[in-house]
Amino acid sequence: MAAAHPTPAGSVTGSTAGLTVGFDLDMTLIDSRPGIRAAYRELAARTGTFVDADLAVTRLGPPLEEELAHWFPQERIAEVADLYRSLYPHHAVAPTSALPGAREAVSAVRRLGGRAIVVTAKHEPNAKLHLAHLGIEADAVIGWLWAEAKAEALREYGAAVYVGDHVGDVRGARTAGALSVAVATGPCDAAELRAAGADVLLTDLTGFPAWLERYVAERGAAGGYAGPDGDGPAAAPATGAGPSADLA
Repeated sequence: MAAAHPTPAGSVTGSTAGLTVGFDLDMTLIDSRPGIRAAYRELAARTGTFVDADLAVTRLGPPLEEELAHWFPQERIAEVADLYRSLYPHHAVAPTSALPGAREAVSAVRRLGGRAIVVTAKHEPNAKLHLAHLGIEADAVIGWLWAEAKAEALREYGAAVYVGDHVGDVRGARTAGALSVAVATGPCDAAELRAAGADVLLTDLTGFPAWLERYVAERGAAGGYAGPDGDGPAAAPATGAGPSADLA
């Protein structure tokens, strides 16, 4: 687990003091399907084992090993996972694009004086390659965490909000005591995200900056922010998000 990065002096002021927002990566900030599809096809060519890359990219979210278990015997998964991760930078980074609103969502957190972190199940070095390639600036990147395990990083960094596209992301936020903001841009539709307990549902990240401004105003009026283990008021869903942004 990476150590918490100190907040630069003067970067958090006023009612946003202590605000940290976490983001998932795949299908939340980035559309990694073209790159992952290419990486799986190269993996299949290298191993001589059929992998349905088109199917695999419809169920992104869980750790790599869970997908590999559909195609390889258990005793080969560790070896094949290492090979996949070594192929990934050469095949998956360039074809991957930022999802609509991704850069603006991260920038909105920082513009309001908060910290934006990325918490993902992806191999951490590859996650950092994606962000650098796409020019998405996060204050910290924490990899290798899935579903409830994401709460480890969310608690460590004091995240009050976690944004993700998968029911596993909702579970991670709720385990950490953070507000779950779900975007319907990945394999889970709005009904699944709602059933999993998402506090706020957005069509995509283009609605996030406006939602965050409302959230900041409401929490500032209520006395500021607290991480999951803080002493301040607990995070609560913003009201009045409107039908264009809030699907809840």
